[in-house]
Amino acid sequence: MKTLSPVPHDGLFKTFLTNTDTARDFLSFYLPPELLEICDITTLQLESGSFIEENLRTYFADVLYSLRTSNGTGYIYTLIEHQSSADKHMAFRLMHYAIAAMQRHIEAGHTALPLVVPLLFCHGRATPWPYTTDWTALFAEPELARRLYTRSFPLIDVGAMDDADIMKHRRMAMLELLLKHARTRDLAELTEQLVTLLLAGYTTNEQLVTSMNWMMQTGTAGNPEKLLQELTSHLSSQEDVLMTIAEYLEQKGLTKGLQKGRTEGEREATLKIARALLQNGIAPDTVSKTTGLSEQELTSLSQANPTA
Repeated sequence: MKTLSPVPHDGLFKTFLTNTDTARDFLSFYLPPELLEICDITTLQLESGSFIEENLRTYFADVLYSLRTSNGTGYIYTLIEHQSSADKHMAFRLMHYAIAAMQRHIEAGHTALPLVVPLLFCHGRATPWPYTTDWTALFAEPELARRLYTRSFPLIDVGAMDDADIMKHRRMAMLELLLKHARTRDLAELTEQLVTLLLAGYTTNEQLVTSMNWMMQTGTAGNPEKLLQELTSHLSSQEDVLMTIAEYLEQKGLTKGLQKGRTEGEREATLKIARALLQNGIAPDTVSKTTGLSEQELTSLSQANPTA
């Protein structure tokens, strides 16, 4: 008599539970009564059991069925997992599978999330099951976890905040203020607030350079070069900030915009920025490249301001 190949536990389990009639009996016995009551068991349909995440790792749930609710307005999935050895984090694994099933449901074009009912079938060395099936109990602070995951998540809606309240947010204020008004307001109108935050020392040089780069590229300022001039003219005592702005302007080659300002009635603003840079020890050649002023003009400025 031919010897049969050994059948793994998983293979035996899936052979039974992937049969729709068998699964219908299984669910009629083991679904919680309140869920069984709203399920249309006749609509039971076997679904694929694997889920591919963005990182291309594959996660497997043993058996996944979908069925409609009895009033025909929603979907319920039953996720049946077989386990012959105990796993302390099994409850979390089941939640992971459940979220993956919800994701696939949404990607299929549905708008409402489906109920996904995890069912754990254990035997052998896993009996009696020694670990919790409540995934929130796996957290170091279970009660905090239950409160966090059973109510609305925190919402930070800067668009609905008052500017005066944002100004109290210290190191977050610059980011919140810029993004709040990114598409609704000329950022030049925020010069006073931006200067206040810069003087308070809440912004690092890296954050300042990134902010300026963002302002120049997003087009949220009607005249971004003028905005930078205004910021600099108000920060004449802030050497580090001025040097950062000067270096930024030089690196970005923004002399053209500043030179343009000289021919459009903005010469005084250009002189202010040059004077402030010179007073704070910025090399004349750098100031010349930054502002477009000639060496002779810079010499005249220095003579008019001996302390420069």
